Amino acid sequence: MSTPDLTRPADLLRGPANRVSSRAIAYWLARALIGWLVVIAIQIVAWVFDWPVPPWPAQVMVATVLLAAVHLAVMPRWRYRVHRWELAADAVYTRSGWWTREWRIAPVSRIQTVDTEQGPIGKLFRLTKVTVTTASAAGPLVIDGLDDPVASRFASEVTATAQASKGDAT
Repeated sequence: MSTPDLTRPADLLRGPANRVSSRAIAYWLARALIGWLVVIAIQIVAWVFDWPVPPWPAQVMVATVLLAAVHLAVMPRWRYRVHRWELAADAVYTRSGWWTREWRIAPVSRIQTVDTEQGPIGKLFRLTKVTVTTASAAGPLVIDGLDDPVASRFASEVTATAQASKGDAT
């Protein structure tokens, strides 16, 4: 086994081991589609009522539809390839993003709360978001797109691990 080269980001910060649910692809697609449909609906209403902005509604509509199509085709799968999470004995690891990537490590001793959240679209896809709040000014670690049973087990394990830690969570 070779010694890691700590000047290389890949050796300095390995990616977490676990993927989110594969259903997260459809979940993220549905959420993004709803957003794009709202934008397109607003443009259609503006066009129908002949609102003055923008002065070239057809071109803006075409550009919006093309941008939406590219976003919907690329973003969910790209995000799925990036998003990872892991609970180790000493820390929670996350990697998220699609346009930019964020690696986060939260020592178990710094964990203050563990929350789960499931909105209407999450319920439809049976997916849950888990938020691990720490004493960090950088904000919480968020893992979006976990299967319901996995999220429940993860939240329980993080809570138990944090309670067993000798840290003060500050």
